[in-house]
Amino acid sequence: MKRIGAHVSTAGGVENAPLNAAKIGASAFALFTKNQRQWTAKPLTTESIDAFKQNCADHDFAPETILPHDSYLINLGHPEIEKLEKSRAAFLDEMQRCEQLGLQLLNFHPGSHLKQVSESECLSTIAESINLALDQTQGVTAVIENTAGQGSNLGFRFEHLAEIIDQVEDKGRIGVCIDTCHSFAAGYDLRTAATCKTVFSEFEDIVGFEYLRGMHLNDSKKGLGSRVDRHHSLGKGELGLEVFRYIMKDVRFDSIPMVLETIDMTLWAEEIQMLRDMEN
Repeated sequence: MKRIGAHVSTAGGVENAPLNAAKIGASAFALFTKNQRQWTAKPLTTESIDAFKQNCADHDFAPETILPHDSYLINLGHPEIEKLEKSRAAFLDEMQRCEQLGLQLLNFHPGSHLKQVSESECLSTIAESINLALDQTQGVTAVIENTAGQGSNLGFRFEHLAEIIDQVEDKGRIGVCIDTCHSFAAGYDLRTAATCKTVFSEFEDIVGFEYLRGMHLNDSKKGLGSRVDRHHSLGKGELGLEVFRYIMKDVRFDSIPMVLETIDMTLWAEEIQMLRDMEN
């Protein structure tokens, strides 16, 4: 069974996220547990935490179907030590906020070398950052999101993800989120059933489906291999709908949170229903 939802608003408090997800007929959702464009935030209140957990229970959102995303400011591979430490502290705070909310996953972009160090050195720094956060938390899995490879961002090749995972000490608390738009922009052709089979076989060989903890389901405004991260509504971009039909029919994608980050939130309920229809 597929768990399908969207990255919903937390306006008014994190406790509103499950309510917003329920309104669009979701069975999974993503959220920011703090303002994603600020380094720090007020601590979560006991009232917000309790209300979040109650609202999740009321609408049957189990922790494994919720995929929070960390701040866009964080760079766990930053080549400058002071800025790296700032990112590591912010990431730990994000992990701890997930702990408080009873969540089991934290999705994040791996990091950027900023053209100052090699890819391998940056990937090792990212893995070290993850190890430090896992050592200081419990129960939350760090979920690496593949990227489009824009600028100096790493994570756009499956090999990058595998290299990070290889250096993470606690293999039980590391996972991957595949974004369809990012994959396509990075050069993985997902436009037909045949090419989807090839790409996901490559993912299985290099990373392994045992590490797949979530999906971001997005069409792409830009073409194959563009290395430009621009999401589009399903079926309205360069990707088309075949990849989503493929995913909905493939049992390897069952039970994980599958999250829309498409650009028109007024279409989310319609897109969720369309995906459900593809599953049947």
